[in-house]
Amino acid sequence: MKEQEQKMKLPKLDDLFTSQAQRDYERAEKVEEIDISKISDFPNHPFKVKDDDKMEEMVKSIKQYGVILPVIVRPKDDGTYEMISGHRRKRACELAGVKQIRTIVKDLSDDEATILMVDSNIQREEILPSEKAFAYKMKLEALNHQGKKIELEEDSTSTPMVSKLRTNEILGNEVGESRENIRRYIRLTHLIPELLEQVDLKRIAFRPAVELSYLSEDNQYVVQNIFEFDEVTPSLSQAIRLKKLEQEGKLTEERIEEILGQEKPNQKEFIKIHNERIDKYIPQKIKESGKVEDFIIQCVEEHNKRERLKQERNAR
Repeated sequence: MKEQEQKMKLPKLDDLFTSQAQRDYERAEKVEEIDISKISDFPNHPFKVKDDDKMEEMVKSIKQYGVILPVIVRPKDDGTYEMISGHRRKRACELAGVKQIRTIVKDLSDDEATILMVDSNIQREEILPSEKAFAYKMKLEALNHQGKKIELEEDSTSTPMVSKLRTNEILGNEVGESRENIRRYIRLTHLIPELLEQVDLKRIAFRPAVELSYLSEDNQYVVQNIFEFDEVTPSLSQAIRLKKLEQEGKLTEERIEEILGQEKPNQKEFIKIHNERIDKYIPQKIKESGKVEDFIIQCVEEHNKRERLKQERNAR
């Protein structure tokens, strides 16, 4: 009889007075409303938050339906919070005049927060090269830190619990990039901001930009000045030559101008017109629409059409 009593497990008071659904809810992550003013951005957040058309759509959606997907934050020592995932939603709430946002609070270490921040954003449809560059760098550093912690936690008699894969291979497998491409993207973080912006705007190709990242800051500014005033786009072969001369300590401003001034086989002739000469002829609505180039081409086509008609009349 005593053995039977010992085998019997008495239910806890919580189990007696709460349902299974309520107990599951208590264990699950709770969504709470937090004042936006108490949430600061993630330090050195690599993903740009723009007030563009997509942001305008998000603002309209929040005004109509509210924030459907909660943001993720972590608590700070001063009682405020740090945004992990949801910077664009937070900005949209600010523009919509919303004071509070649906939030999940997670207690995360610096490395855990960095990894979650990158993972939450890296799968977006449109990611700029500069965003990938700094995001990959931040996550790789976090993975390396975690690896070091694992090694320290193991005693000298056991095998370290470290993956045989390098951390950049692990990251590459997660984001669908080769280890070499991860390295190339991270090299872009060595570019001056002006050149990195040209990469984002697709005015400088990815591979030449990687080679340019090996130039000193002063020489990068020389390249930027030439690009800005002469609109010369460095080819991969030109960028490799610049890098080689840099490594040999032979790269000068004159050599940069000489190399970038060499005409490339596929280089197309372009016409450069100063903005002040043409700006007065472009209607304000066209400027606001961002279709200035289409407007100019249309004007040229209409001019050519009138000239053809004029020549035909004179020939009669």
